[in-house]
Amino acid sequence: MEVKKKNQNIFKYIIGFGVCVLIRLIPFRPPNVEPVTGTMLPFSKKWGWLSGALFGALSMILFDFITGKVGTWTWVTAGMMGLVGAASGLYLNKKESKIRYYVGVSIIATLIYDFVTGPIMSSLIWKMPFMLALIGQLPFTLYHLIGNITFAITLSPLLYKWVIANKQLEVESIKEKIKESQIVYYFTKEHPQIKTQALEIK
Repeated sequence: MEVKKKNQNIFKYIIGFGVCVLIRLIPFRPPNVEPVTGTMLPFSKKWGWLSGALFGALSMILFDFITGKVGTWTWVTAGMMGLVGAASGLYLNKKESKIRYYVGVSIIATLIYDFVTGPIMSSLIWKMPFMLALIGQLPFTLYHLIGNITFAITLSPLLYKWVIANKQLEVESIKEKIKESQIVYYFTKEHPQIKTQALEIK
């Protein structure tokens, strides 16, 4: 029953992944202004740590596959975003869908994510001096914070309201609408005079 219930929301996940990919493909986008956290938070808030972890990790992997940039960094960023998603799910799942919670989680998540993927990983993978990597990371983290806070204020609550909490986007609801449209189509096809009368009433 639980699996069936989760499968009802597949279109919502497709919309979420689509939002991430499309925004990240915008040309001349400021560096480190990323929609992944802002898009992920409503999913982790609604469906908990596992949803947040999967959405965060798969968003990073999916984008790198689409852009042909899969490599070591893909798995590093996917792993970190997965952890961020899991942690945000544990915190937000019992909270209301409020901007202040999204903003708070975005700030903490950004600082932790950038610290690990910035100076720590740069030191481990590319043998860069830690302090040099830390100083070089600061402007990128500032951009990242501005972007994530902006998305937490705007994108996160909008996605929760119009996508996550929208029952019309559940699989059964969409199937019903398709069936209804097919019934109307075939009925008006067999009885064209009814369609004509309906148009005249309008």
